[in-house]
Order: sequence, then C-alpha cells, then structure tokens
Amino acid sequence: MNPHPFLNPEQNPNWSELTPDKVRTDLTLALEQAEKNLEKIRNLSPGESNFENTVKGLERANYKLNQAWGLVVHLDSVCNSEELRTAHNDMLPAVSAFEAKISLDPKLWKTIQNYAESEEAQSLSAIDRRLLEEMIKDFQDAGSDLPVEKRDRLEKISSELAKVTQTFSEHVLDGTNAWHLTVREEGKLKGLPDNAKAAARQTALEKLGEVEGKNAWVFTLQAPSMLPVLQYLEDDGIRREVWSASNDLCLNDPHANEPLIHEILKLRQEKAEILGKSDFAEVLLARRMAGSGDKAESFVDDLMSKAEPFFKKENQELENFKAEKTGQPLDLLEPWEVGLWSEKLKKERYDFDEEDLRPYFPIQMVLSGMFQLVSRIFGLRIEERSTVFDGAVNRIEGIETEPVSVWHPEVRFYDLFDDSSNHLLGSFYADWHPRTSKRGGAWMNFLKTAEPEGENPRGPHLGLICGNLTAPTPEKPALLTHYEVETIFHEFGHLLHHLCGEVQHRSLNGVNVSWDFVELPSQIMENWCWERESLDLFARHHETGDTIPDDLFQKMLKARNFFQGNTTMRQMAFSKLDLFLHRTWAKGDSGALESSLQKELENFLPQRKSPARTIVLRFSHLFSSPVGYASAYYSYKWAEVLDADAFTRFQKEGVMNQETGKDFREQILSKGHSLPPEELYRNFMGREPEVEALLTRSGLA
Repeated sequence: MNPHPFLNPEQNPNWSELTPDKVRTDLTLALEQAEKNLEKIRNLSPGESNFENTVKGLERANYKLNQAWGLVVHLDSVCNSEELRTAHNDMLPAVSAFEAKISLDPKLWKTIQNYAESEEAQSLSAIDRRLLEEMIKDFQDAGSDLPVEKRDRLEKISSELAKVTQTFSEHVLDGTNAWHLTVREEGKLKGLPDNAKAAARQTALEKLGEVEGKNAWVFTLQAPSMLPVLQYLEDDGIRREVWSASNDLCLNDPHANEPLIHEILKLRQEKAEILGKSDFAEVLLARRMAGSGDKAESFVDDLMSKAEPFFKKENQELENFKAEKTGQPLDLLEPWEVGLWSEKLKKERYDFDEEDLRPYFPIQMVLSGMFQLVSRIFGLRIEERSTVFDGAVNRIEGIETEPVSVWHPEVRFYDLFDDSSNHLLGSFYADWHPRTSKRGGAWMNFLKTAEPEGENPRGPHLGLICGNLTAPTPEKPALLTHYEVETIFHEFGHLLHHLCGEVQHRSLNGVNVSWDFVELPSQIMENWCWERESLDLFARHHETGDTIPDDLFQKMLKARNFFQGNTTMRQMAFSKLDLFLHRTWAKGDSGALESSLQKELENFLPQRKSPARTIVLRFSHLFSSPVGYASAYYSYKWAEVLDADAFTRFQKEGVMNQETGKDFREQILSKGHSLPPEELYRNFMGREPEVEALLTRSGLA
C-alpha cells in the first residue's frame, strides 16, 4: 500500500488508493516539498545559478504538487462526493495561494533576472532560450515588478478566484442533478426516438427503483436526455418544462450563480487594474494569437456580420414553415419550439433525420475506427488494455498484461505507440457516459508529461478524455449522434496533441500553447467525420456491419449547413457576451447583468415569443476556473478558421495521406509551444491562415 498515493503515484495511478482521507496529508507534504525546492532557488548566488538549477529547477519545483493536485481535481470532476468535495475545497486555498505566489516572489524573480544576464544564458540552445523567455514573461505578466502591497493583493485575488469559481462549478453540477421530470403516460412521448425512450426508462429504473421506475420515463438536464426531447417530442408541455428548467438553471438558491459572477468579474477587473491593464482581456490576450481585446472583438464582429443575413433568413423561414404546417397565423416561435420545428424543416427539406445515422455509430466501433484512422494518417498504433475497478477485472481478449486501475467500471484504458519504432508515446483513459457524480460537458486533460532524461528518449505521457454521451441500455449498445461522434474526435485531437508532444521541457509541451491555437488539433479532427473514406472505417451499422448507405450520406452532406447562420451566430454571441462582460460590464455602471447582456446582444439573439435567458449563469467555460476561457471564448471560432484552412491541404493531397498526416504530427502535434503558433502554422501550410475556407465550409461565403 502506497502511504502517499497522491504524492507518489505510479505511472498509471492506483485509483483505489486515491481516497479523500489521503488528500490533506499528501497535498500538505507536496506543498512542503515544493517550498523547499523554491527555497533552494531563492538562495542561489549569481555565480551559482545555471540553467539546470535555476530555469529547470523552477520548472520542476512544483511538478509533484501539480501532479498530485491534478489527480484531486480530476476525481472531483468524475467521482464527486461529499467527502471528496470537502477534501478538495479544504486544500484549494493553500494550493491556489502557493501557485499564485511563485511568479510574485521577489527573490525568485531576482534569481531569474540574474541568470538571464549571465554569460551562459546568452548562449543557450533555441529551445532552452524559449523556456527562459517564456518564464520571464510569466513573471512580468504576473506583476513581479509591482510594489509589495500590490503583489500581496494579487496573491489574495488568485486565492479568492479559485474558491468562488469552484463554487460556481459545484452549483452547475448540483443544479443539474437536482432536477428531473418523470413521465408515466407513454402516449405523451409521441415523436421521441426509441433510443431516447429506452434511455429515459433506464434512468427511471436508476432514479426511482425497480418497482416505481418500471412504468415510468425520467428525463434530466444531461444533454443526451434533454436534447432529444427538445428536438423530437410532440408534447409541447413537456418540452416547455424541460426547456424552462434548463433556462433557469442556477438562477435561484441554493444554486444561484449570479452573485458569484459579480464577484468573479470584480476580482478579474481588479487584477487587470493592478497590472496596469484596462480590462481582463488585455491581461489574457497579450500573449495569444489575437494579441488584444480589440483584435478579438473585431474578429467576432466580422464573423457576426457575415452570419447575420443567413441568421435572419433562417429564422424567417422557420416561422413561415410552422405557420404553413399548422395553419396558424405567422408569429414568433416559443424557444422550446425551435428544436422541434427546425428538425421538421430539415427532414422535409433534405429528407434527413439525424436519428437515421445513430445505428451506424455504436461507440466501440467509432473508437476502433478512429484509432485505425489516426494509425493510418499519423503513423500511430493504439492498443486497449484490461482494467480493474474495485477488484473486478474487465479483461480484454488476448491481452496478457497486468490490468490497469480505473476510477469507474465504465472507464477504458489504451496505450499509444509510434507504429514504425514501436516506442510507447503515452497512455490514456476514456470515460464517455454521464452520471450524477460527474460534471457535464466533454474534456481532455493530462496527468503526466514526460521529459527525456539525459540521452534517453522520453517516457510515456499520460492523459484522459471524458464526455457525457449517449449511454448503452440493456437492449442496445451506446448508439451516438453524429454530433457526439464529432465530440469524440474533437477531444481525441486534444489528446493527440499531448501524447505526441516531443518538446524536452514540460511547460512547453503538448497542449501548453496559446488558447486560440490549442483548438486547432481538436477541431481539425472533426473534419474526418464528414469524409466518406474515413467514415467507412468507423461508421458501421451495429447489427449488420454495413457502412452508411450512399443516399443517406448524401443527405447528411446536404444538411450539413442547415441552420448554420444560427449556429455561427450562437457561438459568436457567446464570444460577444464574454468580451462584453470582461471589457465593459466588469468596469461598473452597466446595469443589471441579464438585462445588460440582452441589450448588448439584441441584434445577435433570435427573436422568440417568450424571453430566453442567456447562458451566463451556467457558462462554465468562463466561470468554473480562475481563468478558463474568460475573455477568450472567441478561441473556438478563431481556431475553426485555422482548422478549416489547414484541412484544405489534406483535401488537396488526400484526406488519408500519411505524408500529410505525418507532417501535421511533426509541425503541429509534436511541437507544443516550442515556437510561436503563427510560425508553427506557417511551417505546416507554407503561408498565413485564410478565412475563406471556413466561410465556404459553413455555407457563409
């Protein structure tokens, strides 16, 4: 038994040992060791300082702390419990304060400055120079040159932000879990796909028990449960009830998030002002591709203007369609009607229903085919391993190696190799289905980033991917929507960015890049979900093994840009909301939160008969961590420009062309933050990015 499992985990942690009662002891030890490491650096004289004991010493000083805390944070995301939440929140202030003070420590800063002026520092290799320069910028951007009282306040702000954003995240999870709707008359489920009905019956059995749940259907605010209701269910009352619950999520106590948003924005603005910046966007974007809040805002406004004519036309067409089909006077739609009528319009216009694709996307076939795809394109090989949870082994046929510990019985584990050298590049966990102890959404994260030691090649990285996708039922495997397939490919793109990283310094490796560049590897992967050649690898009927029929494939392509004006405007409205909050509203005197947002976005939100709230109270991307995508939600669409443009090279040279894939792996996936993102992109494409590819792909050209 490992006495300190969080502090000294094996390459693949024994998750059964990572229990809440070990958190305080292990994290306290990690904090103490990290402080000792920093003290060694503080005490270096200019003559003693060198790259290894100063720059690398600082990079490594809190590595074990970050690794231990990463395990705690991950478990809080996937196995939330009262005991774990208490342990996490108990240590959160100390960990946050420690992390915040590093770049504000005057002695550490002086040691770095002294080394930067040394003779050795002037002759560093390019990658070592890059690490030193990025470290210097980190100190400067954190406020290391400020007076002591301002540095102290910045430390406190970081600690306060950590606590209040954690509470925001907990409110979203708890509010989502607190609501469900029970339906006991099957006649009210007219229009709902069989797969969604089966899932609702399974949820009823889980929530209500075998007796009470056997003649009931339960719906929740988890996306796989809620979205089919809004898209297909004929019963207007049930759709309204589900939509209203989602619309009001985190509006009222005990999960009210508006007071937390006020506090978060106030703290971020105060931090910006202490750092001499006009707003939080100027703090965050200076070292990202956009470079400034003005440039990000201009990018958002430009795409909004291009999408607006399509957006208005689509909504008018939808209103006309409903009036024509119902014989009612032309009128605005209720917000809970939009999904239903847009689905009806799409079916009539293209003779296409998303549900027709679902039988072709059993999750294990999707994963297997995706692994074949990346093997063929990027020169990789992926092998599944047996797993063990709570003593029970999930044995993979033909695998003789020791089972790998996992945190839940549904979690799978894989090794990723370079196919030509057979070198183990890394391993990863996959956890795909919703449960009440797991936060919503989909994400990738890393648990370990390996470094080469001396002349030896680096060891394996370790990462994970999680989602909340359609779950299996006793009768059927997990059959996914096409959007859910895109989600898997998206998160796997992030994972490849981590596992294929070959930079010799951890803090420059993998996904440690500008956040408006980090989505390029993830979003480019989604393109292979639309190509016939790649689809045939993973889109196979769960009963017959047949590929998608050509007529259905053609309908799918024709319907690809249906309502694209609304889709684009929705994403850009989120970006506009984000920038408005952090560049304007946070400075005060802007009015009440929701009414201010409605006014700011009035030209970009669809007109509906009943008012719909913005996403702000449940916008975890902005408010569930101290930074997250705050001031940077535009990054998704920014990177979409990059991915659409970069994929034109694959389209020209062959979407399954391994030479192109290996060049993408070499120039993008393996390079991390070893070079500026603009340079990495030019190295792959031979030119600057162009927006036309995205506009063409989206039907907005």
